[in-house]
Amino acid sequence: MRIGIAHHFGWAVAVTASPNFEVVDRRRIELIEPGLPVAPIHHEGRMHEMHNSGEPLDDDGLTALVAKVRQSAVRMTAASLDELVNSLPKPITAIAIRGWPSCFPEDIATQRRPPYESRADSVMYCQVLSDVAAERGWGIRTYDAKTVESDAAAFLGPRAKDVLHGPRNALGPPWSKDHRTALAATIVTF
Repeated sequence: MRIGIAHHFGWAVAVTASPNFEVVDRRRIELIEPGLPVAPIHHEGRMHEMHNSGEPLDDDGLTALVAKVRQSAVRMTAASLDELVNSLPKPITAIAIRGWPSCFPEDIATQRRPPYESRADSVMYCQVLSDVAAERGWGIRTYDAKTVESDAAAFLGPRAKDVLHGPRNALGPPWSKDHRTALAATIVTF
């Protein structure tokens, strides 16, 4: 079975599908423990006035905060994926995660500046999901969030509507764009 992830800051929609694209499980999973900033670079890096909530952190302070958030994300993501796996009838073979640039900067001083600051936190969650999946021996695939649903529809042909939209009728709500994205990711990346 395969898991497709549509992540946000601190949480994600996870859709597990069989090799014939049948939805086996869909759920919201938490990616960070409560009480920590879900977007440390974007919010605590203070590039925008709307996020100012106190004194801005310098590069060293922000580096320490990001390390703390990342450690929390690793723990919570691992726990969430373990809970998911333990509820499934068959093992997971692979996970599909939104792609990120391989050359994305790693230093906080660069990440906190445009154009990186708006993507740095998302990249962190993708990297954590990838690392946690690798520890479990799963195949790791990435997808383009802008085209994944249309790519899956093209691959499925006349079955596209039933496969991508049918789970809402079969399973009931919720079945949102995030769910379709995650399911589509399990189709186009394997």
